[in-house]
Amino acid sequence: MLYVISTPIGNLEDITLRALNMLFSMDYILCEDTRKTLTLLKHFQKEGFVIPKLISYFEENEYKRIPEIISDLKEGKEIGLVSNAGTPTISDPGFKLVRQCVSENIKIVPIPGASSVIAALSASGLPTDKFLFIGFPSNKKITREKLFSETKFSLEKLSSTVIFFEAPFRIIESLESLLSVFGDIEIVVAREITKVFEEFKSGKISEIISYYKQKGVKGEFVVIFNLKDSS
Repeated sequence: MLYVISTPIGNLEDITLRALNMLFSMDYILCEDTRKTLTLLKHFQKEGFVIPKLISYFEENEYKRIPEIISDLKEGKEIGLVSNAGTPTISDPGFKLVRQCVSENIKIVPIPGASSVIAALSASGLPTDKFLFIGFPSNKKITREKLFSETKFSLEKLSSTVIFFEAPFRIIESLESLLSVFGDIEIVVAREITKVFEEFKSGKISEIISYYKQKGVKGEFVVIFNLKDSS
């Protein structure tokens, strides 16, 4: 069986007891970054707990790894899949493997836990009944603004809260693109969720851009907005 195991998004105590039990019982674990997973396992390792073999599994080597993984799964091995933080396959590696398992009738067991999408939405103060997650926008301005334009068109028919991820080195550029497409709407930006310097910042896009230009940008970002709640 393949176990899709959620890990902390910041605070190590985000992890569930079930996730810990499963991690230490796998034949091996597929990791986006073996060093980060090893740090996590060492933090929670107790006497008698053996850290399983960790195998590097990231976007660039997914297709190369899949045949061997599928073969091991068919032989009855229990394999865990983790990303660096949060729930695997959510804008992280793993989708291709899961799809292949589904096509070959290999059982997949989700071990749910932390997700920055849900954590950010739950504390944003924006409507939570319907939301549209668009992942990481492209680092290319034209492609990024095309995505935002398509999202804007979709919102004319479907009233939803929109959520996307962004990296610190691109957050200003993405917000400028968002401003160009949507105008100066109200947004919520969540940064470093569950970590020591967790921050939720609300305001017009122009205000948020100015704030981060002055303060500087660090950490991972989740951007959220809802046109019906924006003036």
